[in-house]
Amino acid sequence: MTGETHRPLPAVARAGSAGDTEAPIASAERLHSPRERLRGMLRAIDTVVGEIELAVVLRRVVEAAVELVDAEFGALGVIAADRSSLDQFIHVGLAPEDAAAIGHLPRGHGILGALIADPEPIRLAHLATDPRAAGFPAHHPGMDSFLGAPVRVRGEVFGNLYLTNARRGSFSAEDEELVRALASTAGFVIQNARLFDEARTRATWMAATAEVSAAILSTPPDAVFDLVAGRVQELSAGTQVTVVTPTSDPDVLRVAAARGPHEQDVLGLSSSGSASIAAAAMESGGVRVATAARFPDRLDPALVTVGEETGPAMAVPMRTRQRTWGALSVARAPGERGFTAVELEVLGDLASQTSIALELSHARSDQQKAILSEERARIARDLHDHVIQQVFGAGLTLQSVALTLDDPHDRNRVDEVIRQLDDAIAQIRTVIFAISARDGASLRHRLIDVVAEVSGSLRRPPALRFSGPVDHAVSGSLGEDVVGVARELLSNSVRHAHAHSISLDVGVTERAVSVIVTDDGIGIRDDRRSGLANLADRAEARRGTMTLDTGEHGTRAEWRVPLPAPENEGRMP
Repeated sequence: MTGETHRPLPAVARAGSAGDTEAPIASAERLHSPRERLRGMLRAIDTVVGEIELAVVLRRVVEAAVELVDAEFGALGVIAADRSSLDQFIHVGLAPEDAAAIGHLPRGHGILGALIADPEPIRLAHLATDPRAAGFPAHHPGMDSFLGAPVRVRGEVFGNLYLTNARRGSFSAEDEELVRALASTAGFVIQNARLFDEARTRATWMAATAEVSAAILSTPPDAVFDLVAGRVQELSAGTQVTVVTPTSDPDVLRVAAARGPHEQDVLGLSSSGSASIAAAAMESGGVRVATAARFPDRLDPALVTVGEETGPAMAVPMRTRQRTWGALSVARAPGERGFTAVELEVLGDLASQTSIALELSHARSDQQKAILSEERARIARDLHDHVIQQVFGAGLTLQSVALTLDDPHDRNRVDEVIRQLDDAIAQIRTVIFAISARDGASLRHRLIDVVAEVSGSLRRPPALRFSGPVDHAVSGSLGEDVVGVARELLSNSVRHAHAHSISLDVGVTERAVSVIVTDDGIGIRDDRRSGLANLADRAEARRGTMTLDTGEHGTRAEWRVPLPAPENEGRMP
């Protein structure tokens, strides 16, 4: 339409198409007859009221208006919520490729904006003579006569009908009256269609909210946000959905989940809170809306941006009284319609119920962890108070028996059993530590994790023994070296030694820390020893040693370095 710099008012299908054999003049005379005009009005009303789907109703209103006054072009512009521009622009008749060549929807300026500013009918014989009619974009079809009329719903202007190029040369006062009457009837039909559409939208989102809330309780915590984003994107086809969560930096937010056309581009991105619609929603605690606009200096990953233009978006906080989980955002591409009040409402309800479900899931997880911790503590106490004491008592009994034996061979066999019992006690103590330790970052716990990590394919896991104050004496970069050395030595034994028995001993004395891995495998071939050079370099850098004793009956690798003085730990390589 005039006054636009983008997509024009598209052509619409006429009652008599280009292939119709009836002459245009005869058609005009027939439609100009009062009786035929009345019949045309009744047909138009019947066409409009026979549908309940809002999108179909809007299109039929345009088609009926074009047929009623025999216009060449027509459209219905739906006014945005801020009443300053057009939110939707429904057109018929213009070929899709022609519409695409023109550009995106009009914003509601020029003669279109005049109807928005002053919702009264406008009838012009020649658009070119009106100063408001300017700014036709490229590929815009030629337009001359113009007729515009507002469509009111319960006294509020819902949109405007735009009709151009009357086939009789210009629009008459009678045409204006007919279009006004049609617009009045269309207002009631649109209202009913809107109510039906809103009721169906609410019902659909309520069902989805219940589904998501139930699914969260059985979904792993790291997959919850992706679950929510995926379900919302299914309900809002053609949109981009993101879930933004706080980080350790209060000024930075991260995209924890994303669904839509550009999900791979925004997933994991971080943004400054001051430039984010999600941050605004989290700070205010309410729904935030962003209209289509230009942002040449900043980009928000929650918005859909094409060039320097962003599309409409809405964001709602996901929060409870206990915490703020993040914000849920839905965005459309530039040129797409904005979000309705109903869409804002149902998204807010879903985010609220999702937050409650997250809180319940978190509380259940904490409860399960507490129960597990108590059970582990009970098992650790039983192992310490009963099992270790019984094994230790058996060892003392065997020592007494050994003193009564005269045969050296029998005494040696009993001593070997006693050593095995001592080894069993050491390993039980390691198990007690593993199941009762709360600090997963301690050196002992990290070494236990290393053993579990590298021995998954073994029938018999490596034996793990600690001696001395391992956690207190070894920390910082030395602790990292100890973990790395243990992993490398165990990996060699597991992958290449074909051993039946593997052990890891980590010990601390007053002067040194040692890592010893022993196995009964086939030994280390010369071509595989180069992989141990890095471990020797680490030991040498700390003024320690790396020794290797390997053969067909097994391997013993020992990495030993002196403990640094406390004041020098930070300067060690």
